[in-house]
Amino acid sequence: MTVDEAALVDLCDTWIRSRQHVGPKHLSEPAPDEPTLRALFAAAAAAPDHAQLRPWRFLVLGPAARERLSEVFAQALLARDPTAQPYQMDEARQKAFRGPVLILAVVDLRAEHADVPPMERVFSLGAAVQNLLLAAQARGFASGLSSGRALQSPVLRQAFDLAEGEHALCFISLGTPTRHKTPRQRPGVDDFVRWI
Repeated sequence: MTVDEAALVDLCDTWIRSRQHVGPKHLSEPAPDEPTLRALFAAAAAAPDHAQLRPWRFLVLGPAARERLSEVFAQALLARDPTAQPYQMDEARQKAFRGPVLILAVVDLRAEHADVPPMERVFSLGAAVQNLLLAAQARGFASGLSSGRALQSPVLRQAFDLAEGEHALCFISLGTPTRHKTPRQRPGVDDFVRWI
């Protein structure tokens, strides 16, 4: 390995180890523009994809989609808690507007394929998301994943035209962090690896 190659490996390791979750309310501008987002999605497309099913897709939520999402969050809250107060509904709506870039990750479990079971397709989406997060990190952007019960709600499925067998798995938020956290302790290799 040359000195330049070793430096690149060290840089890659640093990016991977330094990446950490930054919640959407702690992300602001500047954020990735469309050409940068396209580069991040190109990185996502390099994920493992058995049989080239591409069992996932990403929805970049613009202003109108975020308005829809705000109502999805409010309606999903009301479905879970019919006694939700107006201020709680407003708080739920505001979640749709946190962070400058918001992406919905969707996994497709529809197609029957004997060699690619559903869990492998979910794994493929996870690898695509990680590629995207690391590509964002390499470009100086912070990221966070978020989920919640609204992802499973019929109103979200309808709002974003999810087909039967498609599942909204998580939201990805991107931007510049407004605060920096202490790096979290990572597990030691021997905590989760057994040599057999």
